Amino acid sequence: MMLRPLAHFKDKIGGDRVAIFIDGSNLYHSLQATFRRHNLNFAEFANKLAGSRHLYRTYYYNILQDPNQWPDTHHEQQEFLDVLRKTPYLEVRLGSTKMGQGGPVERGIDVMLATDMLHFAWNDLYDVAVLVSGDSDFAYALQTVKNLGKYVEVAYFERNISKDLLDVVDNQHLLNRIFFKGLWSGRGRTKRKRTNTEEA
Repeated sequence: MMLRPLAHFKDKIGGDRVAIFIDGSNLYHSLQATFRRHNLNFAEFANKLAGSRHLYRTYYYNILQDPNQWPDTHHEQQEFLDVLRKTPYLEVRLGSTKMGQGGPVERGIDVMLATDMLHFAWNDLYDVAVLVSGDSDFAYALQTVKNLGKYVEVAYFERNISKDLLDVVDNQHLLNRIFFKGLWSGRGRTKRKRTNTEEA
């Protein structure tokens, strides 16, 4: 059987194909700092970022909590990840932690995200990449995606954004109170303060 080229797929669905790449830790801490809540409806969030364009897929990256060191937060994270995995067109990518001088630190998350973004662009799986992060470490990966002929956008919080990212991207989505209106799920605000390693 002959496979149809991806260009045919694009013509059939109409419009640009959007792939969303979410730096989960960055998003979690930004939501906590800005709104004191993180009960985001990820399906609606992705749809709003995609707008009238075709949402190819959303990719969510974060660390996996160690059940031996943080059993309570590991259990809570598993519940959160179960919800994410039931979200249409969303894939979860999990890394791990290693012990550093200041305590546990993420291992490999940025590399996973950047590698997927570049790999999918090279294979022409999307037309527009939307990065949900303010981390300057992704600037060069976004520039490389542009060099491959794709459009790049960033969704960011005003208090957590690198100028290097803003200088690279073609379009910006400011994540403020207006943007998030109607995007929260039924759970309420966070009632207890978490440690730096407690990321959903």
